[in-house]
Amino acid sequence: MNYYISDLHLCHQAAIGFDNRPFANLDEMHKIIINNWNNVIKGLDNVYILGDVGWKQDETIEIIKKLKGKKHLILGNHDKKNKVLDCFSSVNNYLELKDNGLNIVLSHYPIAHWNKSDYGSVHLYGHIHEGRESRPFEFYKSHMRELGFPYFCYNVGCMLENIDYTPRTLKEIMGDEYPMID
Repeated sequence: MNYYISDLHLCHQAAIGFDNRPFANLDEMHKIIINNWNNVIKGLDNVYILGDVGWKQDETIEIIKKLKGKKHLILGNHDKKNKVLDCFSSVNNYLELKDNGLNIVLSHYPIAHWNKSDYGSVHLYGHIHEGRESRPFEFYKSHMRELGFPYFCYNVGCMLENIDYTPRTLKEIMGDEYPMID
């Protein structure tokens, strides 16, 4: 099974404030992320983290080691080339894959015209948290849909209500838009 999440910002105290995360401190945030993660992920599940995994190298590594599953990182603007990258089964700037027959495009950044976007390909991204920086992309997505294009694109930021600090399946992310596949 494949799961997706982004912008964990482990060991990043400022993330609690700028995302209005409901945690008193980093220890509480890390405990919730680890518990949520390990309650849904099984040993062979793939988890794609779409960037900005963590800040303090050694502490981030210790947390990643506690997370179940086969972890894949799509690099974000805060991901440095260091020992943290060794914790992942794969590390990419961008990745395309199939999930239950659907073409999936993974990037830390939202892409206005991703590969096969006009033909039902799904784009998952992070980077833009809630608030003013997310509104232009949401407006563009709505505009493209009004023009008749499917534009299946979803922010999988961990702090978003539908993600709630838990890796999610494509079906959970897409909700009612998830196609029935035989």
